[in-house]
Amino acid sequence: MELRFELNGKPVAAEIEAGELLFDVLRRLGCYSVKCGCETTNCGLCTVWVDGKPMLSCSVPAARMENHAVTTMEGLQEEAARFGAFLAKEGAEQCGFCSPGFIMNVLAMEKELCRDGRIPEKEEIREYLAGNLCRCTGYVGQMRAVEKYLRESRG
Repeated sequence: MELRFELNGKPVAAEIEAGELLFDVLRRLGCYSVKCGCETTNCGLCTVWVDGKPMLSCSVPAARMENHAVTTMEGLQEEAARFGAFLAKEGAEQCGFCSPGFIMNVLAMEKELCRDGRIPEKEEIREYLAGNLCRCTGYVGQMRAVEKYLRESRG
């Protein structure tokens, strides 16, 4: 079956199998920032935006994306690089495997929670990012990076 949707701002068409997951289609289309770390929807590595909202691509049937807009980190290079610099500065990128999904969620959180210059409290940030697992950092550096990034971008 043919699936038509928008990927990173461009219309695409892809042949998909019945029951195929969005994750697999995105990887086939060259979106290698989208990773699969758990296959149980628990790690956040496969996070993409669907119509601007974060979604786990490993749990979404690709067929549901017909006529929707999907954004991966490949479509947010400038924003991702800006926040990625904060991760690196705080020593929070380490192996980097979880970074794309984490960055997608931080950028989504910024859009959703940081209106009118508002900066979310630590607990709000933790809650929003709770679905992102990292085996390397212990999260302290990541939290410092998020807080500094939000202060600078909203201050």
